[in-house]
Amino acid sequence: MKHTLTSFSLLLSAVVFSQNLTVDMPKNKYPKTDSQIQEDVYFDKKVNDPFRWLEDDRSEETARWVKNQNQMTYAYLDKIPYRQAIKDRLEKLWNYEKISAPFVEGKFTYFYKNDGLQNQSVLYRKDENGKEEVFLDPNTFSKDGSTSLGGVNFSKDGSLVAYSISEGGSDWRKVIVLKAATKEVIGQTILDVKFSGVSWYKNEGFYYSSYDKPQGSELSAKTDQHKLYFHKLGTSQKDDKVIFGLNEKRRYVGGGVTEDQNYLIISASTSTTGNELYYMDLSKPNSKVIPIVSNFENNHSYVENVGTKFYVETNLKAPNNKVVTFDLSKSGVENWVDFIPETENVLNASTGSGYVFANYTKDAISYIKQYDLSGKLVREVKLPGIGSVGGLGGKKEEKTLYYSFTNYITPGETYAYDSDSGKSELYRKPEVGFTSDNYESKQVFYTSKDGTKIPMIITHKKGLKLDGKNPTILYGYGGFNISLTPSFSISNAVWLENNGVYAVANLRGGGEYGKTWHDAGTKMKKQNVFDDFIAAAEYLIAQKYTSSNYLAIKGGSNGGLLVGAVMTQRPELVKVALPAVGVLDMLRYHTFTAGAGWAYDYGTADESKEMFEYLLKYSPVHNVKSGVQYPATMITTGDHDDRVVPAHSFKFAAELQSKQTGPNPTLIRIDINAGHGAGKSLSSTIQENADMQAFTLYNMGIMKL
Repeated sequence: MKHTLTSFSLLLSAVVFSQNLTVDMPKNKYPKTDSQIQEDVYFDKKVNDPFRWLEDDRSEETARWVKNQNQMTYAYLDKIPYRQAIKDRLEKLWNYEKISAPFVEGKFTYFYKNDGLQNQSVLYRKDENGKEEVFLDPNTFSKDGSTSLGGVNFSKDGSLVAYSISEGGSDWRKVIVLKAATKEVIGQTILDVKFSGVSWYKNEGFYYSSYDKPQGSELSAKTDQHKLYFHKLGTSQKDDKVIFGLNEKRRYVGGGVTEDQNYLIISASTSTTGNELYYMDLSKPNSKVIPIVSNFENNHSYVENVGTKFYVETNLKAPNNKVVTFDLSKSGVENWVDFIPETENVLNASTGSGYVFANYTKDAISYIKQYDLSGKLVREVKLPGIGSVGGLGGKKEEKTLYYSFTNYITPGETYAYDSDSGKSELYRKPEVGFTSDNYESKQVFYTSKDGTKIPMIITHKKGLKLDGKNPTILYGYGGFNISLTPSFSISNAVWLENNGVYAVANLRGGGEYGKTWHDAGTKMKKQNVFDDFIAAAEYLIAQKYTSSNYLAIKGGSNGGLLVGAVMTQRPELVKVALPAVGVLDMLRYHTFTAGAGWAYDYGTADESKEMFEYLLKYSPVHNVKSGVQYPATMITTGDHDDRVVPAHSFKFAAELQSKQTGPNPTLIRIDINAGHGAGKSLSSTIQENADMQAFTLYNMGIMKL
């Protein structure tokens, strides 16, 4: 950078450090939060919930509280001298053309493009003569960029398309149908769709899933019974037929039509782990829903079919997953035959060009094997480097498939893959103003409290001095079988440019080592996740990457719970805590929206005395204590988050503000017309990241450039 931001790019070699800085937030500066008597009884134990009133997202009192909290937070952030410089650098680095891999539907080739700083990416298309036009521009959906484009699903011949939109970040969606050639809207808009894809059956209509509209608040009321519908074009939504879920109470139901249009595959579950599997033969009139698996003990997902021969990925008797085959005439598990057997590494299968691709995760890193449909290994796919691969799949007739490759220092590149020859060619490399060669990522294995080895990837500038004074962000998740694999982030790039260290720990509860690893961080073993994260922090300190005065912990959603639990258990360990959209009230999480579906990971307070006492012991909202100095904390959430309702964050902030001892600030930053994160406008994303980095550096004692 050869302009006014030059000094910012060298921030940590030119800053003034001090541990006696006035960055405090006196207690009497916080907006007043009324405390009310609200006692709940769990197994003869009374638990007070003084800020229960903040759960009412429709009340004027809650709206006033949100406004007052934001005023205080932004007044604090405004005084940070380099906050604008961080935002400017984020904007500059983010301002590059982003183009997705192309996909063919009917007579058109479609792709997404963002010119640089557009709030939402635009869907373009080219006709057979190469003429390009805008197909859908979500930037025109709302003035403030808060309405986003969700799934875009075409009928098999590409002549019809159904696309979903989210308003204000909500998980509730609307589905609009167009004639692809003319972009003419046909039929009525389908309302109140949630946690759903759209799957066409020929050109007759499509399947989608939703809940009945909840009683009370749309954003927080419990949604417990998911249903799969079929919408026939030209008819009213009120006449849509319930295919599954009318008599069967399931929290999550999804349906998809096979590529040959012969079968509807239905997945149904009561929790985020374990599902039933069903099918309908669409070639037969009045076909019934037939079970393949009718219990919730394992995970099963459809991969492919050739006629009546089905390919299914499962962790039944295979914690790291395998692919099996069976004929529909004998679909019982006793007839399943291993197609890709289980290995020591976790499998995720995809298909394209008439092949099956086994994408393995080995210590959070991708490697891929290609099989033909008879089960013969064709080759191991040669990848561009060590990192994460996504998107290797497509239709059977497509000979060229596309995949993305990225890691913590490599911006996402797109490759074209010839499925027959196995040759990959670089399709598109983004022009990002970040010099990857100046940085390095190193994977280490550290020891957790019980002796378990945990992998962590640490990224920083080459030649980093290990003196314990490097501002460091430690990120984690540790839940729901989700794996944290290496990926590039503009926000992290700016952090790295300024000599920051970024560390990601692959905690138990995630999916990096399969079902066994996941289960080791659930229910009565959830403390393992927190212990793993604490051990990661202690490793970074012991190896002198950083010290407690320069260490921040960060996580979102389940990761927000992680941050909340660790900062209340070990408040002296870190300087800054950044819990985002966190699950923070572990006694009541299951009473909101679809939260009851998280019980596989968490358990619930009403299932047993033992489970209640375990949850109470670590629930962040219930473990804030008077007389304790907690880290400088900035909680982030969205007022329209209907997945992890903002009341979690509101109540945690109120508890911290009322009990924090010492000068460290406790702030909450509440995005307006924003949800859990999906579809957030780029401008909002940039500002939020600038605020988090500025808050973090400022509270580490970095005062000026």
